[in-house]
Amino acid sequence: MITVRGGKPLRGELTVQSAKNSVLPVLAATVISGDACVIEHCPRLEDVDASAAILRHLGCDVRWQGDDLLVDSSTMSRWDIPDDMMRRMRSSVIFLGAIISRCGQARLSYPGGCELGPRPIDLHLSALRTLGAQIDEQGACLDCRQGAAMRGAEIVLSLPSVGATENAMLAACTARGTTVISNAAREPEIVDLQRFLRKIGAEVRGAGSSTVIVEGRRKFHGCRHRCIGDRIAAATYLSCAAATGGEVMVRGVDYRHLSTVTMALQQAGCQIHSGEQGIYLRAPAVLQGICPIRTAPYPGFPTDAQAVVMASLLRAKGSTMFVENMFQSRYRHVAQLLRLGADIRLEGRVAVVCGVEKLRGGTVYCTDLRGGAALAVAALQTEEETQIRQIRHIQRGYEDFSGTLRHLGAQIQEIGV
Repeated sequence: MITVRGGKPLRGELTVQSAKNSVLPVLAATVISGDACVIEHCPRLEDVDASAAILRHLGCDVRWQGDDLLVDSSTMSRWDIPDDMMRRMRSSVIFLGAIISRCGQARLSYPGGCELGPRPIDLHLSALRTLGAQIDEQGACLDCRQGAAMRGAEIVLSLPSVGATENAMLAACTARGTTVISNAAREPEIVDLQRFLRKIGAEVRGAGSSTVIVEGRRKFHGCRHRCIGDRIAAATYLSCAAATGGEVMVRGVDYRHLSTVTMALQQAGCQIHSGEQGIYLRAPAVLQGICPIRTAPYPGFPTDAQAVVMASLLRAKGSTMFVENMFQSRYRHVAQLLRLGADIRLEGRVAVVCGVEKLRGGTVYCTDLRGGAALAVAALQTEEETQIRQIRHIQRGYEDFSGTLRHLGAQIQEIGV
């Protein structure tokens, strides 16, 4: 668990970790290279450990070299992933496209991860079937094979799914001919995956737009790659500073990747200056309620930042409405925030946060990754002690979360069980 005693403005500078949502698909993509790849400054996260375990099971050599993670897939000897490994994180499904691209077949089960409501992988499967993959669904098991060689095709996604876009890109790397992915997701992490794929010899273009084009190839090689900064981690630490009336400089992230978040914090009364050097935030003693926040696919307001920004506004003057358009169960953290004295009214996909004068300490439980971080944002606003339990969720996506906050002056301790 984590214990927090807040009531103190956070101040200082930090450099954010590499993006979890970029590192994980890149780690899956290393199997396509058939060679040694070095992921520089790879964050030490629970989800990275889960990916490394999958790669080792597949026969790859995976080891840390200081802050870098080496993955040598030249020794890859398997194409299956057992159920217990798949259930450790939802993004494990990204290995499907990579393995079938490398081996021509794959067997795995449905993924696990945060329980944010139904998140079917039908778009992933449909994209691979369009390329010619034969997929048999037997209970919770997926048995995939190429049959005849997969060929390039036009894949039209009914929704701009990040995971389905990434899986289609990986599977198309070795499909004969040209693949066009229409209505592709536009997230910066997909652009980063394209950068990696190009480094290993793939022909991919268009990432960051709604159309991604992949020219199938057969020969690839290793590379060195450093993933982009984590925009959601940056949004979290900015929210912590905003909530406590603090002042921080966040480096190592492209400010353009979280402009909707900084705009919201600016509306709440924070002074924000963004540029190539990073994002500077100076917060007033008390924030103010802002215009409704509606989550949307990139470049809209990120659903992953909804919980932490909500927590920063718990003591704001006035009220703020949140509309969650991405997941059905993305308000599971609200019940825990109420235990700390928050005033939040829920109805369906809408949450209205009414600012209170004071929050109280207590014992709360992480329900998911970003919801867990939101509890820390709330706890930093009360002078009483708060215990945050089941922090494994936080450890899935934040590297040394407690240490980073202590660096900014927070009174926070992580206690092992």
